[in-house]
Amino acid sequence: MDGTSGCAAKTAGLRTQGILERMSAAPGEGSTHTARDGGVPDNTGDSTGRGEGLRNSDLTHALAERWAWFFRWGPLCLLAVGTFLAVATTGDLHPLSRWLLLTPTICATLVLQLWWNRRTRAPQPLLAQPGAVAGQVYFWLRAALALALTSMNGFYGVFAVIGYFDAGRLLPGSVRTRAGLLGTAVIMAWSNMGGKPAEDVTGWVAFGGLLTLHCGLALFFGHIGAKEIEEAEERAATITELERTNARLEAALAENAGLHAQLLVQAREAGVADERRRLAAEIHDTLAQGLTGIIAQLQVVAATEDRRLAREHVDRAADLARHSLGEARRSVQNLSPVALATGSLPDALQKTVARWGERTGVQAQFTATGRAAPLHEEVEATLLRIAQEALSNIGRHAGAARAGVTLSYMDDEVALDIRDDGRGFDPAAPVARTGTGGFGLDGIRARAERVAGSVEIESEPGAGTAISARVPWVPHD
Repeated sequence: MDGTSGCAAKTAGLRTQGILERMSAAPGEGSTHTARDGGVPDNTGDSTGRGEGLRNSDLTHALAERWAWFFRWGPLCLLAVGTFLAVATTGDLHPLSRWLLLTPTICATLVLQLWWNRRTRAPQPLLAQPGAVAGQVYFWLRAALALALTSMNGFYGVFAVIGYFDAGRLLPGSVRTRAGLLGTAVIMAWSNMGGKPAEDVTGWVAFGGLLTLHCGLALFFGHIGAKEIEEAEERAATITELERTNARLEAALAENAGLHAQLLVQAREAGVADERRRLAAEIHDTLAQGLTGIIAQLQVVAATEDRRLAREHVDRAADLARHSLGEARRSVQNLSPVALATGSLPDALQKTVARWGERTGVQAQFTATGRAAPLHEEVEATLLRIAQEALSNIGRHAGAARAGVTLSYMDDEVALDIRDDGRGFDPAAPVARTGTGGFGLDGIRARAERVAGSVEIESEPGAGTAISARVPWVPHD
């Protein structure tokens, strides 16, 4: 066997160490891709990444299976090749008598290899683990048998070359691996010399040169293999850290999903509660006030004997009923009040104040100042409802003779002032709740706050009441 084939085999074998490490790291990489693509809806091409990861994992698994087959059956195949070459050259290069020693040595090698294959049926680590004694014993017994075989026939160097491939797999640590590579180099140099000692100085010089060449190449490629192992270990550590990070990320995503679901439930509940409050306020501002007016009109009818006056109040009660029914329907559909659907905010307030004055007999006046402009529908509806609630409170509680409503358009806000000369009250005193209930001043404040507004109330017993609501100027869409 010449030196060129031995060097080529040594190069391939030592390069195998890095390949094996990449095979051991690749499944982790594939699982990392799978974890990232499956757990994180990060919207960056999950299907493509997952498909590539699966394809890479399949290819790596197939390559690993081929190397496992080579490590189990490769030595037997190489032994068979060496035996074939030995048989073919018997008589020409080697005497027939050598088979008396070759045969038991071949049998011993065959038994050793079959024992090792039986022992390693289960998947073996691609790198020797610390304390792995059986693999070391197998490697060095095989090397001794390979040396014996090459001493009887140099063509058995074909079998000895396997040491370059599995030294790192069987011998733990870089020192033992290099020792195995150097031992294989000695056997290969001995094989290149024909398996017999040199007969003269030239022969020994040639053997020394071959041994030096094999040892140098073994050390050089062993160094490269060690570097590749270190890089593979770093990659494995990085992959492990990525897997831990992905696990933490998946846990965080699961927690975020739970929080998101909780927020959705809370938002839904808040929306339901807000809708209930809206409908309650709308009912109070429409049906409750309308029914109150109807009751007042019917009470007048019951107390008078004047048929003309009674008829007039019955008509007012019917108008109030129809108006309240329309407002109730619009409230359910979350539409703007009827007054705003047919006119501007100042017009709606003017009509509301006039109708309220006619119904209650209170002298009421409406005034608008500033440059009127359409506001956002919700802002206009809020101001109208505030005015209606304030006038309703005046009619029920104030006992006023006069009332006034002023709408003021200013630079960045709109103000609505409602004042009366009624009996007044102490704003600091707690308000007693009655069976008739009502939103009252709290409802007025809540309405203003929903559109980022504010309400100020000034009142004292016997001096009337003034309510000032201010909301931001939000133009109509």
